[in-house]
Amino acid sequence: MAQGRRSRTDAGRPACRPGPPGNGRSRPEAVRRRHPSAARNHSISILQSFNFIHIRVISPPYRPRVSERNHTNGKPKNMKRVRLAALLCASVFAAAGCGSDEPKTPGASDDGARTSAARNVIFFLGDGMGMTTLTAARIYVVGEDGALTLDTLPETAFVKTYSNDAQVTDSAPSMSAYMTGVKTNNEVISMTPDTKAIEPSASLTGNCGANNGKPVPTLLEIAKAKGLATGVVTTTRVTHATPAATYAHVCHRDAENDIAAQLVPGGAGYNAALGGGVDVVLGGGAQFFVPKDAGGKRADGRNLVNELKAKGYAIAQNRDELLAADATKSGKLAGLFASSHMSYDLDRGATKEPSLADMATRALDVLQKNPNGYFLMVEGGRIDHALHDTNAKRALQDTVAFDNAIKATLDKVRQTDPDLKNTLIVVTADHDHTLVLNGYAARTGKTEAGKPGVLGVLRNYQTGAVAKDADGAPYTIIGFGNGENRVQGSRAGTNLTDAVTGADDYRQEAVVRMAKGSETHGGTDVFLGAIGRGAEGFHGVIENNKVFELVRGAAQL
Repeated sequence: MAQGRRSRTDAGRPACRPGPPGNGRSRPEAVRRRHPSAARNHSISILQSFNFIHIRVISPPYRPRVSERNHTNGKPKNMKRVRLAALLCASVFAAAGCGSDEPKTPGASDDGARTSAARNVIFFLGDGMGMTTLTAARIYVVGEDGALTLDTLPETAFVKTYSNDAQVTDSAPSMSAYMTGVKTNNEVISMTPDTKAIEPSASLTGNCGANNGKPVPTLLEIAKAKGLATGVVTTTRVTHATPAATYAHVCHRDAENDIAAQLVPGGAGYNAALGGGVDVVLGGGAQFFVPKDAGGKRADGRNLVNELKAKGYAIAQNRDELLAADATKSGKLAGLFASSHMSYDLDRGATKEPSLADMATRALDVLQKNPNGYFLMVEGGRIDHALHDTNAKRALQDTVAFDNAIKATLDKVRQTDPDLKNTLIVVTADHDHTLVLNGYAARTGKTEAGKPGVLGVLRNYQTGAVAKDADGAPYTIIGFGNGENRVQGSRAGTNLTDAVTGADDYRQEAVVRMAKGSETHGGTDVFLGAIGRGAEGFHGVIENNKVFELVRGAAQL
């Protein structure tokens, strides 16, 4: 072995080395030729290669002062600067991890403490909230020149959404990529890429077989293992693809009875990686927690709501119960506010259901009590469902409700963490849809009573007149690439008005005809915004599975 060279350690980390080989000296030639007092006004640079680290002291060209020209036996009169340089070099070696064979998470101390981490992580997911939907929602609520809360997030990026086997993803592999760092196949939840999607039986059970992939740890599971509190909040069923990807592992998203069982601590089918259980679970989907004779879909006779209660969870079934629930003893809260998905925000007033903002802030009431921090996922899930139905008005209103939840959460977090020095908040979507903004529409401003705004028929930006297509018929500002409402043949005689297109139940026209509720996802990149500790890592165009690495790194999990 060459003089001064050390082999790599068993763990694969570079062995510590004070400098390049040669004459047993530890400083690069450029520094050795300078007078030792050249350490003044220095900076330290680390040049790390495959198997060693160089330390170089960089300073301005040496010009000895008069007081430094008197030497005794070749030693400088003033040794303080030399000692300072030596101490700095020693500090850099220590920071580089010399003397340890184990790789470290950046910023973590030797005992695994998260010394400079985002103690809290809140991950917002607008399901199906593509860029055009986001733009239309902004116009809908505040006009073209207004701003949503998520528009104000300082760090932004675009995210690629394709899955392991498809150009256009569904929610299962997309959220799994965010949560595990692994791209998997469509329909598969938080499993390895070799997992094949196998549809469950009619009873909606059917977990993956022994030879069909392996579970991949999720951010929520990793956070739980580190002692953080964890929470899942959604307007869909809590067993639906997006929330399930945070805590469950199945080879098909439709295995919702199995997914529900993975949530109940100690029960059959429980996901032991969740330790004592997800601390807060709020959303819809009660049908997968109760047996068939109680109006549910469980064929095994289990009542998982009662099992959760027996494990110390405070249970809520409506908004009033959620706000009154006492989770102080156990730190556990479960709320199932609908048999299936929760209501669209446009229709919520007729129900006793909480808003997404209600659920997110109530979750924080519980999670913030953990001194180690928390991981919370919040999904605006019904944006996606309204888009599948080509019902733009409900999709835009649910996007606004999602944005309101972001604002309410930011306001609450800032009460205890004003500058977000301990909290990372990430907002993104799992995929796009086929919604488009047509033509050269005049600016409409926000939607108000009697003024449908972006939901109305298209008017020419120069004349203000209703625009006509090649058949001489009016058309809407918002349309879809595919969907239920496609006019066959000529559109001549189509009599669209603002009153028609601005109605709650109007379904926009589509280019390609699909079955009712079957408008598809789109493959366009989606927006990501971030704020708080570690947010600066999000920029450019990134893969969805790389978001996992950025969040995990910021939180030092």
